[in-house]
Amino acid sequence: MSDTTAWVAGFRSAVISPYEQVKLSESRTFADQTVRQALHLAGGGEQLRVRLTNLYGREPLVIGAAHVALRKTGNEIIAETDTVLRFDGADQVTIPAGGAVISDPVELAVAAGTDLTLSLYLPEQTGLATRSHEPSEIAYVAAGNVASQVDLGAAEEVPARFYVTGVDVLAPAHTPIAVALGDSWFEGVGSTMSANRRSVDALNDRLDRGWVVNQGIGGNRLLTNEIGVPGLDRFSRDVLDVPGVTSLLINFGINDLILGGMSGEPPATTEELIAGFTELARRAHDAGLTIHAATIGPYAGCVYPGMPIEQTLPTRREVNEWLRGTDVFDAVFDVARAVEDPERPDFIRPAYDSGDGMHLNDAGYLAMAETVDVAALFR
Repeated sequence: MSDTTAWVAGFRSAVISPYEQVKLSESRTFADQTVRQALHLAGGGEQLRVRLTNLYGREPLVIGAAHVALRKTGNEIIAETDTVLRFDGADQVTIPAGGAVISDPVELAVAAGTDLTLSLYLPEQTGLATRSHEPSEIAYVAAGNVASQVDLGAAEEVPARFYVTGVDVLAPAHTPIAVALGDSWFEGVGSTMSANRRSVDALNDRLDRGWVVNQGIGGNRLLTNEIGVPGLDRFSRDVLDVPGVTSLLINFGINDLILGGMSGEPPATTEELIAGFTELARRAHDAGLTIHAATIGPYAGCVYPGMPIEQTLPTRREVNEWLRGTDVFDAVFDVARAVEDPERPDFIRPAYDSGDGMHLNDAGYLAMAETVDVAALFR
């Protein structure tokens, strides 16, 4: 590293505990298995390093082998790019319960839009795995140590991501980095699997400098635990600890209003949401970041039972009017107006609905990305 380069975040994946009570997919364990995962890089550099986590593990996590490579297709890698990951020079590492490690730098040049594959051999019983639960990408699970194998063949396919929180890249100094902190509308629920058509991907396609890394968690709330810790509590770990961060985008609110219906919790009030948004803006500005907030998208067509839809729609409207008029943010991007049905503004426009009435499809996420003022993002 020289004065002309710096380590910045090239990819991020926000993780949750497998022990939560509110689950949208089942937790799982591994033993004597290799997990191969595609990590779609928002930005590139001349070297990289990988961040692994055992944040929610209750036992030490043994990594028996770790490899990175460029992805060819599916679970197949480009053989000549296969590279061993080392940790303080060692091919193996044990991550204590609650701990994390960063690999040694790897001389593998990567570009924005690259699918990097990470293959982890897990020789011992892992216990329930720290994970990203709805990343719109497949993890491939195969028996034994096949971390260096070019093609895993008919491996088990799991629509989740495990034990990885990020990839740092050695990039030109002062490359601006934005973090997208929020819920499923950032993580990409409803977008085409393995196609990288999340709202954050579409936003990156619009940028001519810098990039945005995705810290979305499907089901995440601004104010309340599960799914994941609250957005307010994630700020330090998932924003401030991201190397190179200069800007923050936030998308919260739907889950604060309706997800509690799954566990008997009351919806957030207008006053509570405004106070939470205001506090997040204060923390961002205190840290020298610009902050850009999304209006709360429509969800009246939600097909999932037990959600307090009708009683919370007035709160959504009130908070959105506040968002559109407030000056606590550097910019507000009006996702709600962009994707709502003009005839029924509490509903998603049919052409943008993934089919469940509360998540967008690829076209909807593209429309969401187009609401962001990219000139304001990296002033």
